[in-house]
Amino acid sequence: MSRMDPRYSVLFEPVRIGPVTAPNRFYQVPHCTGIADRAPADVAAMREMKAMGGWGVVCTENIEISQDADISPYPALRFSSDTDIARQARMADLVHKHGALAGAELAHMGLYSANRTSRRPSIGPSSRLLIEAIEPVQARAMDKADIRTLRQDHRAAALRAKAAGFDIIYVYASHNLSIASHFLARRFNDRSDEYGGNLENRARLLRELLEDTKDAVGDRCAVALRFAVEEFLGPDGLTHDGEGAEVVELLKDLPDLWDVNLSDWSNDSQTARFSQEGYQEPFVRFVKQITGKPVVGVGRFTSPDTMVSQIRRGVLDFIGAARPSIADPFLPLKIAEGRIDDIRECIGCNICLSCENSFVPIRCTQNPTMMEEGRAGWHPEIMPARRSDDRVLIVGGGPAGLECALSLARRGHHVTLAEARDSFGGRVSREAALPGIAAWGRVRDYRLGQLAKLPNVELYPGSRMEVADILGFGAARVVIATGAEWRRGPMARDGRSGVEFTCPILTPDDIMDGLCPKGRILVHDTEGGYIGGLIAEKLRLSGAEVIFSTPAMSHSGFLSLTLEQDRVLRRLTSLGVELIAGRDLAGVSEGEALLVSKLGGPVLECRIDHLVLVADRIPQDGLATQLLSDRNRLTEASIQSVVPVGDCVAPGLIAHAIYAAHRLARLF
Repeated sequence: MSRMDPRYSVLFEPVRIGPVTAPNRFYQVPHCTGIADRAPADVAAMREMKAMGGWGVVCTENIEISQDADISPYPALRFSSDTDIARQARMADLVHKHGALAGAELAHMGLYSANRTSRRPSIGPSSRLLIEAIEPVQARAMDKADIRTLRQDHRAAALRAKAAGFDIIYVYASHNLSIASHFLARRFNDRSDEYGGNLENRARLLRELLEDTKDAVGDRCAVALRFAVEEFLGPDGLTHDGEGAEVVELLKDLPDLWDVNLSDWSNDSQTARFSQEGYQEPFVRFVKQITGKPVVGVGRFTSPDTMVSQIRRGVLDFIGAARPSIADPFLPLKIAEGRIDDIRECIGCNICLSCENSFVPIRCTQNPTMMEEGRAGWHPEIMPARRSDDRVLIVGGGPAGLECALSLARRGHHVTLAEARDSFGGRVSREAALPGIAAWGRVRDYRLGQLAKLPNVELYPGSRMEVADILGFGAARVVIATGAEWRRGPMARDGRSGVEFTCPILTPDDIMDGLCPKGRILVHDTEGGYIGGLIAEKLRLSGAEVIFSTPAMSHSGFLSLTLEQDRVLRRLTSLGVELIAGRDLAGVSEGEALLVSKLGGPVLECRIDHLVLVADRIPQDGLATQLLSDRNRLTEASIQSVVPVGDCVAPGLIAHAIYAAHRLARLF
């Protein structure tokens, strides 16, 4: 076994946090799971995997402290009753089994708590419309009795967390999602009593919650403050060089640990398209200059060199991570064992967040075992041994083919992977060449790097396989992973084909293949994912005049789930891309496109030189269909099975293709 590079030893030093000691500097900060109390055993199994993988601190997601902290339909854990103790203790026990500390993030989300299930009135520092609620509902302004009740509820929840065995208890004032942060914010707090007005008054509730929590559990548990030092709202919010820093100064040595980040959630969890590793440093590095308590921060850290730099330069004491710990629960252990090349790096796609925002268990593009640890018994680093000696031929070296090859080879099968193009990666390579998402190439690079280490794998790029080639190859089992191609014609989500076009149609495949037409280009997006905006940006950067239209009422709707829709549209607008929403493409002829408003009104006539249509994708399942059409021929060739997988079955996200291939390999 390789040994750890001594440069990284600082990452494995124990660090004292109040009355407890973390075994190392790897800290899984609180993050959501998409299911929470709907499946507590599955959540606990996922957190245990992090502790098993070497994370020294493993935290929960939000834990509601009372019935008027109800954020449904978003799932959350609960400490609103003593009956909740045993359910949450399961996670703490499993984390402790591997020597890690367990952290519990107590939360009342104030103006975000619509109380749809509890049906209690929402509360806040002042009467305000609820933030991001669809319903036209306002919170009522809290009186002194309400504040006392809130403090009592928080204290009771802290005692329950202590009884459940948690080592670190959080006071939450971050992401614009906390009642404490709403009291801090002048835009939400117009009180004239001792809880409003100047900053010291607006911070009074936060101070009291910290003091209450320390008084209740500080004898055995550390008390952490999760605080956003920058809101990017200028004078309307906290800034890292203004009131954000003043709050740190006011409370500097009160918590046992500062967990610092950015608000709102879209700023804290920026995608790779808009940020690099360590992007939060300019905003949080001042905190350690003020407080003598340990500081944890995040920044999509995957490089041990970057981590060490953060520690050595006095930026952080702990390397915080949510998404990197999802992509690779065993990241710390791999550094400790000198296996840096084996780290499965986060690509910053925010598919995990899209699941939380869809109220389903989180998934990960890089790690297909995420949230399957408990319900399916999947381990991210261990595959079950093969149950036969069957040789496997995989046709197609995109994400599904690469994942299937790696997973089957880890099971012990002899695997041959054939790819028609001269290089592997498929859609991953093509999409990663679009503006800003080069990090997505890690999906390809990780799998190729792992395959290169295995003696039972043969890789053949530039090898197009036809039916006769497959029949004569001699493999007992065949997997077809031939992907999908973008439709070269109109097709709406409701299945309507629209109108006939009398001009050539370009597709995202054409642009990703290197075609960059000039002039005035209409990119019409009926898919609503991330590709339309990326194609528009690429064409604009190449010098074209671009119109980006969609029949939806807003562009790239899926990106609202990954928390980057606003950023994408701002980026396109800043580049000079014209945005048109809520219009169907009614007709296209040479030099002109007709866009009809869904709300009525006149037809919009657009002069264009080219049309790029982002519709749906056509599964390239012809090879699988031909093979499966003649079972006798397969029998004669001693082929026991032919299984299509990934986009050639059902086009979707890269994460879907990876998961389908991994599942196939496990069930082989």
